[in-house]
Amino acid sequence: MSRPLPRRAFLALNVAGWACALWQPALAQSTLAPPEEVGNTLPGARMAGSARMRFLGLSIYDARLWVTAGFKPAAYWQHPFALELSYLRSLNGSAIAQRSLDEMRRGGPIEPDTANQWLGAMRGAFADVKAGDRFTGMHTPGQGATFWLNGQPRPPIPDAAFSRLFFGIWLADHTSEPRLRADLLSGVAP
Repeated sequence: MSRPLPRRAFLALNVAGWACALWQPALAQSTLAPPEEVGNTLPGARMAGSARMRFLGLSIYDARLWVTAGFKPAAYWQHPFALELSYLRSLNGSAIAQRSLDEMRRGGPIEPDTANQWLGAMRGAFADVKAGDRFTGMHTPGQGATFWLNGQPRPPIPDAAFSRLFFGIWLADHTSEPRLRADLLSGVAP
């Protein structure tokens, strides 16, 4: 007849099990290859970090940040990088564009004409997404943003100011999601 584990032993095994469960994904992430569009346009890219975006308890997407050597979070707009979003639910592209513009305004005021131009460009670049879709955005310093949906090119937005504010949604100090930012930047030095 087996005896039940003492409470202390049970807790130690539980903690060890959770530590292994938490550690394994980090190990797997460190060897994860970038998506093809990132590997082809950003040679040497490695994943800096990943995070899950949740809103009101609902999982929205998983995010991965791909960077090259020398990337500095405090001056993210001065470096090429890619942000990959793997959607966990369906969302309307026009609604994504509007929410993006609202979040971009956290970086400072945007002139009404510029806001309308950027909103129109985002509506052209951002399609409706469903669970399982993968949207990738790449920032090129001084040039702007390039986008892909499931590896297929979308209209680029060749505006450096747009790109800085757009990717600032996730990477700027003023982000509305500081935990998500910290997780995305967890693998790079400050």
